[in-house]
Amino acid sequence: MPKLDLSKAPVQTGSGYPAPYAAQMVGRSSQRLGDLAGLTQFGVNIVTLQPGAVASLRHWHLREDEFAMVLDGVLTLIEDAGETEMRAGECAAWKAGVANGHRFVNRTGSVARFLVVGGKVEEDICTYTDVDMKVHISAAGDRFTYHDGSDWAGPRDLPGGGN
Repeated sequence: MPKLDLSKAPVQTGSGYPAPYAAQMVGRSSQRLGDLAGLTQFGVNIVTLQPGAVASLRHWHLREDEFAMVLDGVLTLIEDAGETEMRAGECAAWKAGVANGHRFVNRTGSVARFLVVGGKVEEDICTYTDVDMKVHISAAGDRFTYHDGSDWAGPRDLPGGGN
């Protein structure tokens, strides 16, 4: 395998989330190294979080495994069971189909980076734990719904709680 030139991996900002959640991803950027290498079976990304930034909404995948390793800085991993501070060299992984909403947050005053690897499954459902939203991923495109499966038309409160 040839050595990758990371300077050739464009930096992407923003997210595919609908409003108002897309605005919460300010300070997050990524480089899609798997795409740069032409990989088709799994994705490999370096995600950079500026101070105060979040990597994603808390989520879990029905069909996609995920693996993450902190490269630089200190990140807080937030999962259903609580919070864990993670430093460079520390790893976490999530098995497909296990309902454990997770995300990284940079609560420090310094930039932090992590590597994330995930499967490139043809179809998946990603459930967002703290908001009433799912995304159904397929070759036809992403389709957002509420947790009950009805078409998503904007934020609404979860039963017994808020967003």
